[in-house]
Amino acid sequence: MNFPENSDITQQKTDALRQRIAALGIDISIIEEKFIKGSGKGGQKINKTANAVQLYYPPLAITVRCQRERKRSVNRFLALREMIDRIEMQISPETSERLKEIERIRRRKHR
Repeated sequence: MNFPENSDITQQKTDALRQRIAALGIDISIIEEKFIKGSGKGGQKINKTANAVQLYYPPLAITVRCQRERKRSVNRFLALREMIDRIEMQISPETSERLKEIERIRRRKHR
């Protein structure tokens, strides 16, 4: 898999994701990428186009599927960002922003 380059995502977001990948030491070339047909609402457009993205990271056996947007390129970026979040939660939980947010929500609900 190559890093997604497109004009739909701002350069700041792309650079931030690149920095996170470098900090975690992840080799994105081993991530397997498939474009599949979506499901759910959307009718004929969903049934005919393969704009949903499925990523698989073999070392940790993590699979991520994304179909939030209509554009394949945006879904690809979002899926990669989700994949990096999940990898970070397993490799480096002390630096994971997502785990910190989950902990904040848990404490708020506990009160």
